[in-house]
Amino acid sequence: MFDHGEMPALALSPLADPVGVQQEARSSAARIQSVDTVQALQARIDSLQRTRLDTRLMPTHEALADLLPDGGLREGAVYALSPSSTLVMALLLGPSQAGSWCAVIGMPEFGVEAAEGLGLDLDRLVLVPHPGDQWLAVASTLADALGIVVVRPGRAASDGAVAKLAGRLRERGSTLLVLGPWPQAEAMISITASEWSGLGEGHGLLAERQVTLTVTSRRDPRPRSGQLLLPDAEQGIQRLDPPALRRSPERRSPEHRSPEHRAQERWASPARRVG
Repeated sequence: MFDHGEMPALALSPLADPVGVQQEARSSAARIQSVDTVQALQARIDSLQRTRLDTRLMPTHEALADLLPDGGLREGAVYALSPSSTLVMALLLGPSQAGSWCAVIGMPEFGVEAAEGLGLDLDRLVLVPHPGDQWLAVASTLADALGIVVVRPGRAASDGAVAKLAGRLRERGSTLLVLGPWPQAEAMISITASEWSGLGEGHGLLAERQVTLTVTSRRDPRPRSGQLLLPDAEQGIQRLDPPALRRSPERRSPEHRSPEHRAQERWASPARRVG
């Protein structure tokens, strides 16, 4: 049946161990499942953090809102301020009028009469004029119970203490305003120009103060600035430059403008009283 000669040998590869193949497949599937689980958890954590920190804002006076990142002060965040009692009062005004408890630590010059005249609720205001070296402990304790805390730091705090306080703020949803620089601050809010009016030639009274408020955010490198009377002649807050004109939004037909743009157009008149 066959031709004379030897048949060539067939090169056969050895059969793989079926048990080993199954184990390797299960191990690979487990690794893939673990990676997917970790990624899903991370996405869930990021979503929860964005929901908590990006959408929950402290009530803010409308004359200041468009200057601040996200349009207001975020719960759980820290903001650095230039040392100004009037600026502190302006930032506390919205939360105070909305019913939040506020605390001011390390500012003995903070005037309660001026604060009341501006509109702050003194019944919900806690003052700690002289915390000494315990300023950080006092701020941490009050942040556990109050919505917004202002502090002028004493001696420098360690990186560990700063990180611990930041975690407590996020957990409690409190907002911290620090006079002076602060690591990882959400924004720096500064009075970059100031001019009082009302005094004549050696007589008269200080009537109002025009300031330039500049906000620099770590998430937006472009500073935002606005002109305000802080306070005005009636001890209120008045915005001088219309936000709609300052931002110069894209021109659109009325039916295509967002509610935010339509609201900004109401500032088109000259100085508007807002406090």
